[in-house]
Amino acid sequence: MATNLAIDEKLLEEALRVGGHRTKKATVNEALAEYILHRKQAAVVELFGTVDIDPTYDYKANRRR
Repeated sequence: MATNLAIDEKLLEEALRVGGHRTKKATVNEALAEYILHRKQAAVVELFGTVDIDPTYDYKANRRR
């Protein structure tokens, strides 16, 4: 799908240099993939502390099964 975007040229050039990609398309695709991964990881981090832990759970007993 062809899309026209107004992207800051300085940012794009720096991303090309830092990322080592040969094309703008590869740079933008990699940046989007990293953005999505970062957002998913942040969502998982928000779950920390929200799960109730059973203090009587014996994980060693379940390993022996």
